[in-house]
Amino acid sequence: TLFRSRSEERRVGKECKFVHQEGPDRSTDLPNTEPPGADMHHDISRRRALAQLSAASLASLSPWALAQSPITVGFIYVGPKDDFGYNQAHAEAVAEIKKIAGIKAVEEENVPETQAVQKTMQGMISQDGATLLFPTSFGYFDPHMLAIAAKNEKVRFAHCGGMWTEGKHPKNTGSFFGYIDEAQYLNGVVAGHMSKSKKLGFIAAKPIPQVLRNINAFTLGARSVDPKITTQVIFTGDWSMAVKEAESTNSLADQGVDVFTMHVDGPKVVVETAAKRGKMVCGYHASQAKLAPAAYLTGAEWNWTTAYRSIIDAARTGKPHPNFVRGGLKDGFVKTSAYGSMVSEAARKNADAVKAKMMAGGFDIFSGELKDNTGKVVIAKGTTLKQTDPVLEGMNYLIEGVLGKI
Repeated sequence: TLFRSRSEERRVGKECKFVHQEGPDRSTDLPNTEPPGADMHHDISRRRALAQLSAASLASLSPWALAQSPITVGFIYVGPKDDFGYNQAHAEAVAEIKKIAGIKAVEEENVPETQAVQKTMQGMISQDGATLLFPTSFGYFDPHMLAIAAKNEKVRFAHCGGMWTEGKHPKNTGSFFGYIDEAQYLNGVVAGHMSKSKKLGFIAAKPIPQVLRNINAFTLGARSVDPKITTQVIFTGDWSMAVKEAESTNSLADQGVDVFTMHVDGPKVVVETAAKRGKMVCGYHASQAKLAPAAYLTGAEWNWTTAYRSIIDAARTGKPHPNFVRGGLKDGFVKTSAYGSMVSEAARKNADAVKAKMMAGGFDIFSGELKDNTGKVVIAKGTTLKQTDPVLEGMNYLIEGVLGKI
């Protein structure tokens, strides 16, 4: 199987076809010393051996290699694939998907959340023959993906992060996401142990539900260590705003924040700026440890390969399109970065204990009574919201302990 970028594929124009051709038969060059009937006996034995070999070969293949149709899949990123963040996490998963026989992946990066993404999606369908698309940025969903899906009813669309709703959105569309707030909660536990000022900083792009959920989970994790800890949040206004990210990090550092995390597409600026100021960081999306090894405590990472595999598998085997795909730590959708050398033993033990409960399905992040940062009760006493509860997908508040406004 050949896997090319979209631009390379168009340069080549057509897929190459490989034909296995056996070498010439050299049996006639040798003297015949076999008894009469031996040729027929050997022919039968050879066929049996080949049949056994074929069966053994098929048995050794993974289920993914069997009963699967070839497919062209399109992946669209809002930023560069090497951003040390959101887009890189997706690109790393696509690199794994490309290794699977029968899958041709076409990719396009730096596609804005405008009409441009509609042109990209339609181009992948019309020119590349894609029958399954993964538009990965939040703003691609409505109206862009929905508009293209309506025009291409036989093509499947799987959006990252959108809230697909039965009866409202087309059946050939869907959404997938991971409960990365679990890993952000663990970030908070470590940050709570390591902070000396008890002031944490969160640099965020936009106050959408997924971002608010991460801010709140991070704060809850930290306040489980010390209820007096606060998280100060600054919204930059967009997914990639390098200047504002640096300014915001420096501003919070000036105010005494000593541990940072973030929810922006490329955490590189926040990580490096915080490290230069002598502060500590908890990463996001992918590992940024090598950017600041002396400052990196741990991180919340995606493992998009799990979601990609399940959605692609359904398309290749003719199963119904999975419209709503979610999973957390125990499902392999998200993971945590390795601890930095400076992380204390107490922090490690606490975070590991909570993680073990999450992996066993016995830990709930959002339980009442819980108030927002205006004093309003947002989760009543005695109420526990499971990760699968759709209420969490519409989170629209900052909890008590978060300094900032939506």
